[in-house]
Amino acid sequence: MSFSLISLSSSSPASNSTPLRKFPPISELSSPSSTLKAYCYGSSTALNFNFSLFNRTTIHSHRPTCFLPFNSNSSFSSMSSGSDANYTDGLVDSSELGVSDSDDDEAHQEHENDDMEPSASVPERWHVLGLGQAMVDFSGVVDVEFLDRLGLKKGTRKLVNHEERGRVLRAMDGCSYKAAAGGSLSNTLVALARLGGQSIGGPALNIAMAGSVGSDPLGGFYRSKLRRANVKFLSEPVRDGTTGTVIVLTTPDAQRTMLAYQGTSARVNYDPCLATLISKTSILIVEGYLFEFPDTIKTIAMACEEARRCGALVAITASDVTCIERHYDDFWDIMANYADIIFANTDEARAFCHFSSKESPASATRYLSHFVPFVSVTDGPKGSYVGVKGEAVYIPPTPCVPVDTCGAGDAYASGILYGLLHGASDLRGMGALASKVASVVVGQQGTRLRVQDAVKLAESFAFHHESSTMWSDVGSDQISSL
Repeated sequence: MSFSLISLSSSSPASNSTPLRKFPPISELSSPSSTLKAYCYGSSTALNFNFSLFNRTTIHSHRPTCFLPFNSNSSFSSMSSGSDANYTDGLVDSSELGVSDSDDDEAHQEHENDDMEPSASVPERWHVLGLGQAMVDFSGVVDVEFLDRLGLKKGTRKLVNHEERGRVLRAMDGCSYKAAAGGSLSNTLVALARLGGQSIGGPALNIAMAGSVGSDPLGGFYRSKLRRANVKFLSEPVRDGTTGTVIVLTTPDAQRTMLAYQGTSARVNYDPCLATLISKTSILIVEGYLFEFPDTIKTIAMACEEARRCGALVAITASDVTCIERHYDDFWDIMANYADIIFANTDEARAFCHFSSKESPASATRYLSHFVPFVSVTDGPKGSYVGVKGEAVYIPPTPCVPVDTCGAGDAYASGILYGLLHGASDLRGMGALASKVASVVVGQQGTRLRVQDAVKLAESFAFHHESSTMWSDVGSDQISSL
């Protein structure tokens, strides 16, 4: 069975009168259709075409009726925004953080003039604008005894205040660790920018991010690192704010213990500047971690409303199962009314559906695709699924020798977005590209797609795309009937 994205001519974007989608019980869902028509307008090959909304079906009923207890998470809003002067003052370059960031080795391939003012080359339109948490990652390898001394449970993710952060950083004195402009969304945006870089010929993709960083040195570090990767960070720093950080402690058994200090990243405000950016965007992608913060949920809703009004596609990343469980209703409200694309892994997709672990990822993909036009579900080394109109297209995994699985889902999302922006004509081809991008990241140490790998992937995609026999190493379309 063949699937395609059909490009149609249209002269006007969607208006505010576009009907909102509702959610029926699964028994009321219609049978799967045999084809997908995701309506776009503009050229199917040009890099700067403007997406209209994917075809939205009005379903008059209710969302899934299973009850999920809502757990408040007030600890986020109560965090202190104080800074650790001894550990952040003067940190404006990764070399001053004790180690080199992986981006440094490739910076000359992307920005020869790193001191260039961001405003000097702001394009008229953005292909993708990300709205997410701007966090600086500190990552290092420690032994189990180190965790025990600090009273940390291995393999967990914990929220800390600035005093706790300082205590851990002091304990890491003398250790080798890296600092990077981190976050799940930034991984996706950097990979997408590198896939769409000028080095492979033709115009580059215009990729940007909005969020919240402080006016402290770590905020400058974050903005600089994204800029060197050709991702513009467009939000002004928060005066007297403290940039959020994540300390990632990896033990020899590859288990990660994460300590997150939110700082100003927990507060993303909707203002005229953000509204203007969204109005000039083809795809708005919202990081799921932002749903953790009550005030930020309002920003998400207003941003998605503006994107829909202007005809931009809205993509949502699931981010984390516990985040979905705590903010299930908020996720579904956004998905019901605005989302065109959802990125999730198997566990996250099941959480959205209230499915048990016995349910297959294909079942969750099919179910979600009744509500959201385009669903992407990854299943680790088993492959992935692309869901449309109640059907799940299986994407075989790309063989690789795994080194570090962190960031695989972020890389996969970049491949899907790259395919959409370049007018990919079939779902299998887009999924195969995304699988290849993810396999490259899994086969290396670190979460960022390297420049040289991105160039090879993009060139291979262009060759197969132009010959209309995309990714011939993948077998025929397989529609899951599980």
